[in-house]
Amino acid sequence: MTTAAETAYEFRTARPEDTEAIGALDGSFITSTVFQVLVTDGGFAIREVPVDPPLTKVFPEDESDGEDAGGEDAADSVDSDSRTFVAMAADGGLAGFAAVSYSSWNRRLTIEDIEVAPDHRGRGVGRALMGHAVEFARERGAGHIWLEVTNVNAPAIHSYRRMGFAFCGLDTALYNDTASEGEQALYMSMPCPCPGP
Repeated sequence: MTTAAETAYEFRTARPEDTEAIGALDGSFITSTVFQVLVTDGGFAIREVPVDPPLTKVFPEDESDGEDAGGEDAADSVDSDSRTFVAMAADGGLAGFAAVSYSSWNRRLTIEDIEVAPDHRGRGVGRALMGHAVEFARERGAGHIWLEVTNVNAPAIHSYRRMGFAFCGLDTALYNDTASEGEQALYMSMPCPCPGP
């Protein structure tokens, strides 16, 4: 089944000429809720809580995988276990990208980075990019797809859950000594072969 995004955008593997646009893509977001992590002796719990005023998150350049994801490796990765997929708008501009890598030892496809430009959000671009990641996972024989997301990125978490991802882990120290100090890394996964997102 073809989605609206697949007819309105061109999806393809990244080329070297996409590197600059990938590095410059605005991955910031605004949210009125975050996922609060409560760590206990026996584990942890997650609950969504409102934030007032809404939180604006801008990822510093050194925290984004965009540069590496679409860097000089993008064209060379075609014959490897990594790919960067791009969504190009009708005007030729970059609407979004997804960088993925496959590890054969545990049959895991990792979503290294996925971003959609603000003007293209809510149009199915992220879901279509994830569809390309799922297809790549199937080609590689992945057993599951895995990703990391900050607990404050409620919009992304909701989107991943709609696509079939579930929480599978937590790292309370990943962002220590970074601009994201105080946030927690949530890990999500879904089995593969998996339904299309």
